[in-house]
Amino acid sequence: MLDILKAVLFGIVEGITEWLPVSSTGHMILLNEFIKLGVSDEFYKLFEVVIQLGAILAVVMVYFKTIWPFTKKKEKIVLDKGVLNLWGKILVACIPAAVLGLLFDDFLDEHLYNAVVVSIALIVYGVLFIVIENGRKGKKEVKGQTINDITYKQAAEVGAFQILALIPGTSRSGSTIIGGLLLGLNRSVITEFTFLVAIPVMAGASFLKLLKYIVKVGFAFSGLEIAILVVSCIVAYVVSMFVIKFMINYIKNHDFKIFGYYRIVLGIIVLLYFILK
Repeated sequence: MLDILKAVLFGIVEGITEWLPVSSTGHMILLNEFIKLGVSDEFYKLFEVVIQLGAILAVVMVYFKTIWPFTKKKEKIVLDKGVLNLWGKILVACIPAAVLGLLFDDFLDEHLYNAVVVSIALIVYGVLFIVIENGRKGKKEVKGQTINDITYKQAAEVGAFQILALIPGTSRSGSTIIGGLLLGLNRSVITEFTFLVAIPVMAGASFLKLLKYIVKVGFAFSGLEIAILVVSCIVAYVVSMFVIKFMINYIKNHDFKIFGYYRIVLGIIVLLYFILK
């Protein structure tokens, strides 16, 4: 029962931090330092990625009408070319990080998933958020821009920025949002595009981790492990539904500087904790 309660807490943290540009990985590492699940190291590596499936489902539900390509016209089911075009841009944005992630997944796990790297990334990208937003001060937001206005070139450029998220602590949403802002995209547009790009990225990462786990350990899960995965994913889904809607409304009238300050403070706290530990 205690591990199930811990799984609920992990789900809450995942649901909140996955959609804010504050690094869910950094928060999960810190949470795991104080509240450890009673599972093997191999299973935990799987858990911290697969828990994202609940968050992914929330995005699918919130944006279902935007991303569902089938529509009914004159009693016939047809493909919406506009939606297919949007999916094309989403997939283009996924390619750079997907390729490098597949090539260097083991290296990243072994050398970069540690508190020092996460802390430095939190601080550096927190500073970048503040600098970029200050640089945009006084500039008018592009009005009337929608995610359909993003070009394939811009999608590819946003995807290039997403490579930075392979460094733990950077934040996948944080890196793509920074990229979008530098490209001159509207805050609301790049935020929503970031949410949509997360669907294939996080689904692919979860599948890869599951496959590697099965190859190494086998398809052997205890009842507790299954319960932990299911509970955490459900909680992450419910919390994500609220956080995604909050973020969409928040960013219409606010910039990202508050997240920059938060990242810096958290990064310093995490760094000092592990140095003094």
